[in-house]
Amino acid sequence: MKSISATGCGVTKVCFSNPSKCDPATSSSCYFMSSLPVPGQLGTYHFEMTGPTVGYVAMGFSDDQRMGNDDIYICGLDSNGVPQLQHAYSTGRTTPQIIALGNVIDVKAKVTNGIISCSFTSSNPISTQRSTGSNNTSYFLQFVYGATSTGLIQLHSRTFVSNTKVDLSIPLTVEEEDHPPIIKAHGALMLIAWMTTGSLGMIIARYMKGMSKGNQFCGKDLWFLAHVALMTLTVVATIIAFILAFVYVGEWAGDAGSHPVLGVLVMILSFIQPFSALFRCGPQHQLRYIFNFAHTLNAVVIKFLAVAAIFTGLQLFDVADGWLVKVMGGFVGWEMIFFIILDLQSRCKNKGTPRETKAIK
Repeated sequence: MKSISATGCGVTKVCFSNPSKCDPATSSSCYFMSSLPVPGQLGTYHFEMTGPTVGYVAMGFSDDQRMGNDDIYICGLDSNGVPQLQHAYSTGRTTPQIIALGNVIDVKAKVTNGIISCSFTSSNPISTQRSTGSNNTSYFLQFVYGATSTGLIQLHSRTFVSNTKVDLSIPLTVEEEDHPPIIKAHGALMLIAWMTTGSLGMIIARYMKGMSKGNQFCGKDLWFLAHVALMTLTVVATIIAFILAFVYVGEWAGDAGSHPVLGVLVMILSFIQPFSALFRCGPQHQLRYIFNFAHTLNAVVIKFLAVAAIFTGLQLFDVADGWLVKVMGGFVGWEMIFFIILDLQSRCKNKGTPRETKAIK
């Protein structure tokens, strides 16, 4: 099988890859597909696809940028670990239905060092929900990869979608779809909630009670009012971010890995936290320590889950060089150092003095 490369991209063939404009001939982390019109044969194309995977890579043609009602070709391992080409059609987010290869010739497939590759020539009309393929040559391109089990494809690990419809007969280097504003807003709100307002609210409650001792407004300590205001903003931002994500996706995003699971847990626990505080017993009640412990424990659990959700969300955004994840790692590290410094300062300040019990009022 001839090595698949980016030679001719935008000149003689349509190419779509991740990272953008990578060359599978020189990069082992390049996910790549191409389409080359066969001269003198209208509607016939020579396709290539390749990428590192433990099971399969697949390319699809769609009328929109969502999965479902797509014409798909799958390059994957069969039950014996031998690479094969399959033709399929997807309906919704269910497992694609395998159909006959049809008018496909010159099929070549191989696996080398964990990189699977397939090339073939197809005269099949591309069939989607709103086009029969008779004259239409423009589609959104989709590329996915994932694992296989006994020759059957499993839920894909990642999805790459073109930012515009592509005419397969016109040579072009296609760019990946940028993340929509609604998803960016979702991520920004979660960052604000759990790396800014939430963190400040927790710092004030734990370390800054003494700074406003004796200063009250409407009968409440100022530190407490600041804590409540910041944590209220945190919960509100979390709720809005949660709603935005579901409005955009429209259903459970199973292909997003652990991110939606973590997000749901954060949402549930965040919703519980303020309501449990509303029904707390008085500061001098003998069971008040139970509320204090549960309230603190839930806050810490939410914080860890929220940070994990942010990391997994950034990994969905940033797969090229991981710089977003690295910046987030630095942010989390700085915050941990800040908490440690405040804790040491608090311990030094109270050294040799009986620690005063400070209940949330």
